[in-house]
Amino acid sequence: MPESTALLEVRDVVAGYGRGPAILNGAGITVEEGRTHCIIGPNGAGKSTLLKVVSGLLPARAGEVVFDGESIAGLRPDEILRRGICFVPQERALFPDMSVRENLRMGGYIITDRADLDRRLDEVLEAFPVLRERGGQRAKSLSGGEQQMLTMGRTLVLRPRIVMLDEPSLGLAPRIVSQVFDIIRLLKDKGITVIIVEQNAVVGLSNADLGCVLDLGRTMFEGPADGILEDPRIRELYLGKRAGAA
Repeated sequence: MPESTALLEVRDVVAGYGRGPAILNGAGITVEEGRTHCIIGPNGAGKSTLLKVVSGLLPARAGEVVFDGESIAGLRPDEILRRGICFVPQERALFPDMSVRENLRMGGYIITDRADLDRRLDEVLEAFPVLRERGGQRAKSLSGGEQQMLTMGRTLVLRPRIVMLDEPSLGLAPRIVSQVFDIIRLLKDKGITVIIVEQNAVVGLSNADLGCVLDLGRTMFEGPADGILEDPRIRELYLGKRAGAA
């Protein structure tokens, strides 16, 4: 495998909501281009908060966020999106009464060239034949797995460099979870850098190249995902019984 380089660096970030206490207390992560990264940790560790800081939805009180060698701290979410960083939140945020095709087209709202947008939509539909088959259906009529597929397909319309997924398996049956991670592997195969926040730590790490453990708003460990899975201290503290069965 060719040597990867850091595409995104989050350094010593402090952040919280409103005037409340800090959720992140010096957290950081180094994201290598073309790799899949999984962020794990207990509830309240700051995993989702970290993604919101990177996407510009939450301003950092301190620290740095550097993408492709340039600071993006303080940029608006739409400016960060235009640079190629897409955030997919836990809530799939689809337009339920719009069709699949209409939802995909809404994903490209910042693309002003209609012909270019049509080409991008065709690329997504080629990658996800199910979405082509369901093109005229309302988004709310899709299964949970199909809705997650639509959410990721809509993200791909923008041809992102980084896709950040917050709990992509949340609330899905095991069979559908497997399909979701198949899609995540497809993103990587397309050369997209992927960051996953995943409560099911074993599944997330098993489908990642690199892992990051957050706790109490700080980065406790960062390194190869298989190393995290095999570390007995991390298994005991953060992976629980699922790790013993893995």
